[in-house]
Amino acid sequence: MSSVQIAADAPPHIAVVDDEPDLRDAVATYLRANGYEVSEADGGEALHTLMRERPVDLVVLDVNMPGEDGITIARQLRSRGPVGIVMLTANTELVDRVTGLEVGADDYVGKPFELRELLARIRAVLRRLETAEVAPATMGSEVRFGRCILDLETGKLRTEDGADVPITAMEHDLLAIFARNPNKVLSRHEIMAMAHHKEMGAFDRSVDLRIVRLRRKIEADPRLPRVLKTVRGGGYVFAPAES
Repeated sequence: MSSVQIAADAPPHIAVVDDEPDLRDAVATYLRANGYEVSEADGGEALHTLMRERPVDLVVLDVNMPGEDGITIARQLRSRGPVGIVMLTANTELVDRVTGLEVGADDYVGKPFELRELLARIRAVLRRLETAEVAPATMGSEVRFGRCILDLETGKLRTEDGADVPITAMEHDLLAIFARNPNKVLSRHEIMAMAHHKEMGAFDRSVDLRIVRLRRKIEADPRLPRVLKTVRGGGYVFAPAES
């Protein structure tokens, strides 16, 4: 799978996911008129196909759809990377709003709604994402780390020409954590907690040793790392732009 390059000054890419063609088209047309790049999808399968081809900054997602419902799709999106999620639903029950937010939605708009209100909520979510300096999410399984490519589905690391690069289970866990947290400084404590799902000592140096080993495999010059960078007093950060 080839990596998708997006221009730094490109407008945010929004995916509108709804099984109602008229509503989907109305939202997409309004957002395009306000300067956004917009793609449309009639459900989860179409969204997955779209996001394998190009990153998406925010998803406007209907809750009640045949097949995969919006709650299921939102949970999948949140597990794959940073992406804004604004959910739409005709159901005004509090329990449904809470469920949507619990699975990772950023905001919730009940049908019927004013397009201006939806736009305001989308802008607010995108501002938060811009402040966090996160890369848009894709549903693709491959992430480039310097000289290598990690397949999140198979757990394998390979070079650009397809040669397998041996990695341990812990090294894979570390790469997967960085892949899902691009441009975010992670402390040793946070990394170990995410890898093992338990608290670890703040002075545990096993992360440092594994980072050194990974750099030997993925960095062009392990002595001057550009992909897995050290942040003095903070921890480590994965810089996708350097890959």
